[in-house]
Amino acid sequence: MPTWNSRGLRGSMLEEMINRTNEKYREQHLALIQKVPTPITPIRMDKENHQITLAYFDQKSTVDYIGAVQGIPVCFDAKESATQTFSLQNIHPHQVAFMEEFERQDGIAFFLICYTSQDMLYYLPLREFLPFWNRAQKGGRKSFRQDELDMTWVLPKKQGVLVPYLEMINKDLLERG
Repeated sequence: MPTWNSRGLRGSMLEEMINRTNEKYREQHLALIQKVPTPITPIRMDKENHQITLAYFDQKSTVDYIGAVQGIPVCFDAKESATQTFSLQNIHPHQVAFMEEFERQDGIAFFLICYTSQDMLYYLPLREFLPFWNRAQKGGRKSFRQDELDMTWVLPKKQGVLVPYLEMINKDLLERG
């Protein structure tokens, strides 16, 4: 069974930025997006600090965030990459299956990828992600390079919003027709 320890802090800065953005969107009545907690069972506790030091995951998680934007169901996963290549081992088949099912129910599913070395946030719609995923499933490369991405999905820098993904959701909707 997979266990949780200090690796659980990976991506916590990106998640904190997204959480603050979601709070701002909620306050402005633009969206209601919540972080999906990953169910864990503690194995070891630090009794002094009342912190979990070792745990195992109870079940597979689906996505990091789920909610609604102006009545449209939305789900997404947040990922970080320190290089210009994104490894698909960071994404699991059950997550992709959930996102595909979500979109079959007229929702929008996407990944937010933070390329930390370029200080760039990228909105990757599920439909743009699937060719990379399918290539890997057929024995091809198990990653994709930044130069394979459509740069029109880079999140703009916006005063007062840490992760301004609403504009990209609008672009996503417009491109779907």
